[in-house]
Amino acid sequence: MPLIEHQEFIQASVERCFDLARDVDIHTRTTEGTKEKAVGGVTTGLLLAGDIVTWEAVHFGIRQRLTAKVTVMDIPYMFEDIMVKGAFQSFHHIHEFIEKDNGTLMIDRFQYRSPCGVIGVIADKLFLESYMRNFIVSRARALKHIAENE
Repeated sequence: MPLIEHQEFIQASVERCFDLARDVDIHTRTTEGTKEKAVGGVTTGLLLAGDIVTWEAVHFGIRQRLTAKVTVMDIPYMFEDIMVKGAFQSFHHIHEFIEKDNGTLMIDRFQYRSPCGVIGVIADKLFLESYMRNFIVSRARALKHIAENE
């Protein structure tokens, strides 16, 4: 089960970073490369504990839907979401925010299990883990840009 961890320092308050990371509209802006949009559940505004959102996106040239639920929220320091329906067998994503050096250290921990047993494990090694890492890093850098410049 791959675990992807990424840390991004952002020159903005922990509250700003936290709110940007859980904002559905900002999520759509920071995932333009996959044409991600909220199509079910909470489709705009800030996510709260218990909220469910269905995302539609294009990955590997295939339009897909994934439904996630926010299971834990500790404002403004941490929230986590899990997949309840989608292409993965499962995923668990922890978003953590630590006040540091007049800014915020944003930490993503994304753990997932691919479908299809051994074939999924091979896909992880060949391309999926790298693809997911790039997706998380790209989104973190887009959040950093918004937090520091807008």
